[in-house]
Amino acid sequence: MRLVPLITAVLVAAAPAVAHAEPARPALDWGECTEVIPDITPDKSVTCGWLTLPVDWARPHGATFRMAVAKRAAPDPERRVGTLVFGPGGPGDSGVYRVRQGTRFSPEQLARFDIVSFDPRTVARSAAPTCAPEADRPPVILSGQAAFDRAVATNRAYWARCRASSPAFGNADSVTVARDLDALRRALGEPRLTFHGSSYGTLLGQMYAERFPGRVRAIVLESPFDHDLPLTEFVRSEAAASQDAFDQFVAWCDRVTTAECVLHGTDIRATWHAILERAGNDGYRPLTTFEIAAFPMALTPQWPRLADLISKLAGGYVPPRPPLDVAPGVFCADFPANVRDFRAYRKLVEIAAKAAPDVPYGAGMLAIRTCLGWPRPLANPPHRLSVRTRTPLLVFDAVHDPRTPYGWARHVTAELGTSGRLVTYLGAGHGQYRATACTTAVIDRYLIDLTVPPPGTTCPAAD
Repeated sequence: MRLVPLITAVLVAAAPAVAHAEPARPALDWGECTEVIPDITPDKSVTCGWLTLPVDWARPHGATFRMAVAKRAAPDPERRVGTLVFGPGGPGDSGVYRVRQGTRFSPEQLARFDIVSFDPRTVARSAAPTCAPEADRPPVILSGQAAFDRAVATNRAYWARCRASSPAFGNADSVTVARDLDALRRALGEPRLTFHGSSYGTLLGQMYAERFPGRVRAIVLESPFDHDLPLTEFVRSEAAASQDAFDQFVAWCDRVTTAECVLHGTDIRATWHAILERAGNDGYRPLTTFEIAAFPMALTPQWPRLADLISKLAGGYVPPRPPLDVAPGVFCADFPANVRDFRAYRKLVEIAAKAAPDVPYGAGMLAIRTCLGWPRPLANPPHRLSVRTRTPLLVFDAVHDPRTPYGWARHVTAELGTSGRLVTYLGAGHGQYRATACTTAVIDRYLIDLTVPPPGTTCPAAD
């Protein structure tokens, strides 16, 4: 079924408020946004604040830290629906930046909600550690047991420095951040949460709905992270998503003109493999093969830019390093990089290579390299979702998502059962909420009116 417009949608009643008394409402210290951020014009409708939270929710009266928050106020209080909290991705993205920038949200969202977001603990302004990794840190792809052992040792030394510089580093998993999110909801005076999570921010939405189902008004999971995958499937599916992105790019270039794709009429795969071979021989130093292979993922679906970059790479151009870092205090507390030795690690590399012959590694190997050696047990180990909300969570993804594969969205929706509804964008890209009028409308109608789209709803790909 295509959605243009949502004539047959179902209006779902709001979930009841929780019956038991809530803790005292925490205070939010609001004020002018004084920080100068490049390319962001100061806006009087945006205020910034701090929410003081416990470092460890098991010790609510112990040590605290301050979480940075920003709010973009709705212009007309009479049309205001409430507060929409945006969950940033990464992990490592700044929600304060997103709110101050403002372009992430549709005109209707900006008109009907106060838009609020935050920097999760250990990110940007919220108790971020000051622990730069060593200049000689091992690469993402490891070459042998000695390199494997050194990566584990380097990671552990790095994390020790991070813990020493940030009180929250050892308590930053997504379940703990869900407790922070509920404290933010209370501080905002909202009886129930309206939440739009993107990419890794969707794991926060899932953990919140699992633990506070009666406090959910509406939750969007855009390009969802699947927290219930075996390590081998995680690696395989991430690599396959990268390969799919490259295949989509090649098909696009074949059907357009040279004016649109500078590689039209050439053997793109042969050119690309020559580039990867050159990268393996340090031809793009300081970039590694892994970093070069990440560009199809990073530039999906900006196909003309990717074609131009490949053309330049073939001529020896060395591009800036693609953004690949994640916040380890958050991610590694959620993710089990349970790889005992190089032999087991090498099997994962082979799984990725088989799934992606043109893009040999995929983001899964970055995840493993980031978290090798993280202490056990995990604070938030992977598990099957158990969510029971009256208003279904809206799961949204593109069929050609290079970062969080479409199969993850289907799996998360299946786990949610009647508490989930999948909407599919029939195009490419990651975080495609504003890809078309259709994708924007289906999410806005859900968040604003609580209109849940019919099963099987799809939105056509952009022209």
